[in-house]
Amino acid sequence: MAGSSPSPAPPVPAGGASAADITLDQRLCLALYTASRAMTARYRAALGDLGLTYPQYLVMVLLWEEGDAPVRDIGLRLRLDSSTLSPLLKRLQTMDLVTRRRDERDERLVVVGLTDRGRTLRSAADQVTLDICEAAGMPVAQQLGLVETLRTLADQLEHSTAGARDGDATKVVHDPIASD
Repeated sequence: MAGSSPSPAPPVPAGGASAADITLDQRLCLALYTASRAMTARYRAALGDLGLTYPQYLVMVLLWEEGDAPVRDIGLRLRLDSSTLSPLLKRLQTMDLVTRRRDERDERLVVVGLTDRGRTLRSAADQVTLDICEAAGMPVAQQLGLVETLRTLADQLEHSTAGARDGDATKVVHDPIASD
């Protein structure tokens, strides 16, 4: 079973279908899970020569694009909690790719910046982006549309999760499928 392709999914049930009518291969959760694992595995292969893990790469991309950033902002942007982010940043610092320093105006903030070595790594990492775009097998415009759809999904699920914690599991911001 491992490594086998799923069988073609049967037609999507009409509106008002029950959960029992939705097969495993039609479930969004499985599609997202398998796509995420495949993307992470592809990045792992592409990042091997750079010596970076996928989460480390995301931090580096953020810093290349935006410059110095407080740890708190990095965590919020990448949706990483401090128990994940702190050791990751320590490892990048040990690799001489980033620096961490206290903000001069607010010593409660730790600001992360690139070292010369970290800035130099960008040119090699740019090829990773191109490789992944090609490996995805879809035009950039289609990828950008998918990214927007996934961002909307993530925001909706986070909002719904917050509602569930507050006792209102039915909170729905909007139905992106119905609005198309």
